[in-house]
Amino acid sequence: MVCVPTLNRADVEAALRNPLAFIADRWTPDPRTVRRAALAALVMSVVIVVTGGAVRLTGSGLGCPTWPTCTDDSLTTTRAMGFHGIIEFGNRMLTYVLCAAVGWAIIAARSEKPWRRGLTRLGWAQFWVVMGNAVLGGIVVLVGLNPYTVAAHFLLSTALIAIATVMWQRTREGDAAPRPLVGKAVAQLVWFLVAASALLIAVGTVVTGAGPHAGDSSEVERIPIDWENVSKLHAVLAWIVVTLTFALWFVLKAVDAPKAPLARTRELFVVLLCQGAIGYVQYFTHLPEALVAAHMLGSTVMWIWVLRVLLALRERPEEPLDLPASPAEVAVGSRA
Repeated sequence: MVCVPTLNRADVEAALRNPLAFIADRWTPDPRTVRRAALAALVMSVVIVVTGGAVRLTGSGLGCPTWPTCTDDSLTTTRAMGFHGIIEFGNRMLTYVLCAAVGWAIIAARSEKPWRRGLTRLGWAQFWVVMGNAVLGGIVVLVGLNPYTVAAHFLLSTALIAIATVMWQRTREGDAAPRPLVGKAVAQLVWFLVAASALLIAVGTVVTGAGPHAGDSSEVERIPIDWENVSKLHAVLAWIVVTLTFALWFVLKAVDAPKAPLARTRELFVVLLCQGAIGYVQYFTHLPEALVAAHMLGSTVMWIWVLRVLLALRERPEEPLDLPASPAEVAVGSRA
C-alpha cells in the first residue's frame, strides 16, 4: 500500500500558486534520476528531428494542411488523408512527448537538493525553445513548406539539442567555478571547431532547401540555387571540421591533455568519419530517403559530440560546504 499524504486547503492553494515548489518541498530525487531526466530530454530532442526528417522524406509535410488543427474541420487526421496525414499528425503528437520529457527534467532539477538554479533555468530554456519551435512549425505548414522557414525550424531544433546537451553535462558535475583543463590556444581551436560545425549544419539546411526532397508531393517552393554546388560547399566545410578535429586530437596528445577532452575528441573523429561516409554515399546514389534520414541523425550526433568536446575542456567540482568548525579546530585557531 502507498501512503497518500493528506492535503489541507493551504496545501492545495500552495500547489496551485507554485506547483514546482510544492513538489520540491515533498520530493528529493536521486542524482541519477536528475541525470536520466536530462538525458531523456536530450534523446527526445534528437528523436523529434529524425521524425521531422521522416515527414519530409515521405512527402508528408502537408499531410495536415493547416495548423493548429489537422484540417479545417478536424483536430486529428482523418481516414481520407491516408498515410501522409498519419505521418504528419504523428510527428505533431511527438511534440507533446518532448514537452513531457522536458517537463520531467525541469521538475527533477527543481526538486534536487540543494536546489541548482542554473540547472532549472536550462530546463526552462528548453521548454521555451520547444514552444517557439512548435509555433514555427505551424508557420511552416501555413506558408506551404517555404524552404527558409523549414531551415529555421531545423536550426531552432539544433539550438534545443545544444541546450539539452549542456543541461545533461551539468547534471554530471558540480556548481563550483569551472577550471580549465587545457591552455587558451587549445580552447580557441575548439571554438573554431564549434563555429565551423555550426556553419556546416547551416549550409546543410540550404542543401536540403534546394535539393529534391521538397517535403510534399505538391509543388513546393525551393531555394533558387544549384543544390549540387551547395553540396560541394557543404563537403568542403565537412573536411574543414574533420581537419580541425584531427588537429585538435594531435595537439591534445602532444600536450599530454587530460583523458576526458582527448576521449571526446577521438569519439568525435569517429562520428565525423561515419557521417562523411554516409554523406558521400547518399550524394553519389542520388539521395535515397533512407540515407538522407541517416545523415540527419548523424548531424545531430555530430553536434552533440562537438559540444561534448567543448564542455570537456573544463571541470566543475562540487562546491565545498560551509560546515561549522569543530571544537578542536576552534581551539587550534584560538592558539594560533
